Amino acid sequence: MEFLDGFLEKPYNIRMSMSKAIAVDFGGTSIKIGVTCGSELLDKAEPLPTQQFDSPESIIAAMCSTIRKLMQRHPDAVAVGLGMPGWVYFQKGILYQLTNVPVWNHEVPVREVMQRELGLPVVLDNDANCMAYAEWKLGAGRGLQNIVCLTLGTGIGGGIVVNDRMLRGSRVSAGEVGQTSVCFNGKVGPFGNRGAVEEYIGNNEMAADAAARYAAAGISRRVEDCSPYRLELAARAGDAIAQQVYLDFAEKLGCLVMNLMYTLAPDAFIIGGGVAKAGDLLFTPLDAQLKAQLFPVHYANLRLLSAHFGADAGIIGAGLMAADFAEGSLL
Repeated sequence: MEFLDGFLEKPYNIRMSMSKAIAVDFGGTSIKIGVTCGSELLDKAEPLPTQQFDSPESIIAAMCSTIRKLMQRHPDAVAVGLGMPGWVYFQKGILYQLTNVPVWNHEVPVREVMQRELGLPVVLDNDANCMAYAEWKLGAGRGLQNIVCLTLGTGIGGGIVVNDRMLRGSRVSAGEVGQTSVCFNGKVGPFGNRGAVEEYIGNNEMAADAAARYAAAGISRRVEDCSPYRLELAARAGDAIAQQVYLDFAEKLGCLVMNLMYTLAPDAFIIGGGVAKAGDLLFTPLDAQLKAQLFPVHYANLRLLSAHFGADAGIIGAGLMAADFAEGSLL
């Protein structure tokens, strides 16, 4: 297995727009809206607090209001891109449901509504796909034809590129790897699926697991004190419980990567998000898990890459998609 940290200098021949676009990175806590050009974030508005809205219509109205202000400052923006954490029908620009936003629980033709309101082309995709698009076009996956991007956060997001094309599914989001099972009779997820990997290794699950382990050892730790970063610091300081939490996390993540390696055999896996920032604390045991579970040829061709873009990956990817969409080169 090869683990590379950061940006890959590789030939890159896919045509890509470098026009300005207005991009939205929709999160469960806040909605980030800005202006991008290639890998640059040129301007950004004050984030919108997601949970203050009482309906999809009020969310869309607030986004459109903010976008219009950015359009005034950047009249040369060619399109709007939205990355949203829900079930997306990419070809029609429909969002079925928003993860962690209870008021958005029904189908809305987001692209149609926003194009009518803004007078610009609009492209809508899953937020993990936007992250993958940024990494594939300009980040750690630049120059590679087949990649799987994983983002480790509140949930486990995924974006897949096959033969220089995003894999989006025919009618609903493909690449929702966080909903795939690592235990066929395990925990029941929100959609009725058992053993979904993000039910075990999302940030909240990781923190709850750590707090329970500390309590069992007679140590008082609040769940909010068990973020990936704090657990990393504790593990590096020799805390055996924090170290074990990372080992168990790597075991479950390894099961997901193993399944995807046998299914897709991509050029590389690109891993980002909070837990991935732990570097060797995660990747060393992950490597050991995969070496024990993969056929030698698969393991020899396994590459784990650290994501190049950090918290701005989603907004940069949404902007890239929008600019490419406006010029007819979106892949």
